[in-house]
Amino acid sequence: MSGLAALEAEVRRDLARLNHPPANWPLGIPAADGAPVLDVLVVGGGMFGQTAGFALIRDGIRNIRVIDRNPRGGEGPWGTYARMPTLRSPKHLTGPDLGIPSLTFRAWWEAQHGAEGWEGLYKIHRLDWLAYLLWVRDVAAIPVENDTALVALELVAAPGSGGLLRAELRGPHGAESLLCRQVVLAGGRDGVGGPNIPPFPSLPNGLDAAARATGRVFHSVDLAIDFTRFRGGRIAVLGANASAFDNAGTALEGGVAEVAMFARRAFLPQVNKTRGMVFSGFLRGFGRLDDATRWRFLTYTAGEASPPPHESVLRCERHPGFRLVFNARWRDVAADAEGVTVTTAEGPQRFDAVVFGTGFTVDPARMPELAAFRDAMQLWGDRVAPEEAARYPELARAPYLGEGFELTPRDPASPLAGALARLRLLGPAAASSHGILSGDIPAVGIGCTTLAREVGQALFAEEVGRHYDAVVAFEEPELAPTPYFVPPERRRLSG
Repeated sequence: MSGLAALEAEVRRDLARLNHPPANWPLGIPAADGAPVLDVLVVGGGMFGQTAGFALIRDGIRNIRVIDRNPRGGEGPWGTYARMPTLRSPKHLTGPDLGIPSLTFRAWWEAQHGAEGWEGLYKIHRLDWLAYLLWVRDVAAIPVENDTALVALELVAAPGSGGLLRAELRGPHGAESLLCRQVVLAGGRDGVGGPNIPPFPSLPNGLDAAARATGRVFHSVDLAIDFTRFRGGRIAVLGANASAFDNAGTALEGGVAEVAMFARRAFLPQVNKTRGMVFSGFLRGFGRLDDATRWRFLTYTAGEASPPPHESVLRCERHPGFRLVFNARWRDVAADAEGVTVTTAEGPQRFDAVVFGTGFTVDPARMPELAAFRDAMQLWGDRVAPEEAARYPELARAPYLGEGFELTPRDPASPLAGALARLRLLGPAAASSHGILSGDIPAVGIGCTTLAREVGQALFAEEVGRHYDAVVAFEEPELAPTPYFVPPERRRLSG
């Protein structure tokens, strides 16, 4: 036995030595009508969702489901809209392994390419990362259900439980209604509000059906951009972030003759400040800081912005048709069947297509699964001065989360307060409250184990009376094989 087969046998031994999976300890609670209740529903089966599921099972919370609306391999950006050749993170980072050496990317890579192959690897190819994540899912038996979407969430009354959540699902077998004690939304960057589209006079509704129908206007997150359609033509890219450069590079490699990238700044951001936050103290401690300190960090990093990776920049610079325009603000974008007119301060320019490389927005108003709770949930804008909220509207729109990633109520007396405590956001929507703990690869291990701990504490607190009764009823006599054994009835009499 060699290669991956040998490694998988090692993983099974390691998990067995860790007594994985442990016994399920939550006692569960019944619905008012006696219907079964799921302890935890994780929505999103990408890197964070599957690792959250793994962490919950590692902690003995096994009455869970992990769902993803996409088919297998379509979870997250890696095999869908991401267009960079390699990950931006260094190859040595860990996380989805949850501290088990045989489950690390390095172990997976060396099993196929040897130690020399690891030494020769510069950065991880994004499709290799996807293959690795799917391998971890399979070998660790993380139960991800693909092609299953969350359609709606609502509060359901249950006496003495503080309310349960009803999740309406749609999957391969049709519609399903599910009662849940805890729901974790781990939908990734595109699951917290969607693409950020700046407003323009000719695009009053963003990239709506009419704009899409032209086949000329795209966002960098779009899956089906066929850049070969524009071979020999001109494309404009708005924005100069990492995904903007990745799309520009893909377009140029696809035969587009000219790509003009427009940046509103006078120069590219130079330092990725978030890399200075990648250590356990920051990852574990940020979410427990006071509001003023967190807001100070958030506004500073928002003002600094992150530079595109130098590899992405050089990928574009290799092409003579690449042009980067600084201090450029678009006034309008008007698309028709023949092309797109972009109007700047210098006047109109004509292109064959436009790509918005303007990132994502965090906006609960654009998360349909939160519709029933939107008016009751607290945002960061409720926690800072009005002038601060107006100055940083993107940050102000972000949900204000508790230490366990749970939503919090604007009014603690709200009838939805109990339901909000059962609903947790893991991913970019949690960044304002927890920093990079809920963001990228460097934080996935700590973020998901933190989530599992907090969920476990909530489940235990809800059942604590029954756990007390179980302790009282627990009977496993240690001295039964000895002459000093006293049966329960004699112990009660002597008491």
